[in-house]
This record gives sequence, structure tokens and C-alpha cells, in this order.
Amino acid sequence: MSTLFVNAVIVAKHGSIDLVKAELLKLIPPTLNENGCIQYLLHQDQGNPAQFIFYEEWTNQAELDLHLESNHIKAGQAAMDGHLETININLLNKIS
Repeated sequence: MSTLFVNAVIVAKHGSIDLVKAELLKLIPPTLNENGCIQYLLHQDQGNPAQFIFYEEWTNQAELDLHLESNHIKAGQAAMDGHLETININLLNKIS
């Protein structure tokens, strides 16, 4: 079975960039300790600092699903409620 790649694009509302960044950074340590997490990298767009991008690699869909239902993800979602413009999660197939 091949690994699963995820690109999650999170855009903070004006005035909420620092809060969103802090909350996203809190997600990294517990996520890296989850079963099935191979990579969990956070990036911030140079031209648009309100845009954050997680690049993730998971062993399989089941482990990703558990991650999305984890307590730390739910806590982060609650803390960022009302502070996000958009969030888009893209599942990717590696082709090369």
C-alpha cells in the first residue's frame, strides 16, 4: 500500500495571523507522535502571511482519519473558530 499525501491550506482572517500560527504550531508535536504520521510540515506563504500550508504524509487513510478526529485537532479547531477565512484539504497521489 502506498503512502497518502495531504496538502492542507489554511487562511487566517486579517488580525488573526498570529493566533492561527500559534495554534497550528501546537498541532505539530502531538501529530508527529501519532501512529501513521510520516511527515507533518507547516509552511507560511512569503507573499501572503495569512496563508499556511501543511504538507503531510501518512501511512494510510485510516491513520489520517484518526488524526482528523484526535483531541488535539479538535482543540485546535475550537481555538481557531471564527479566525479562519478558509481551510482546504487536498488528498494527493504521488506520481513521480
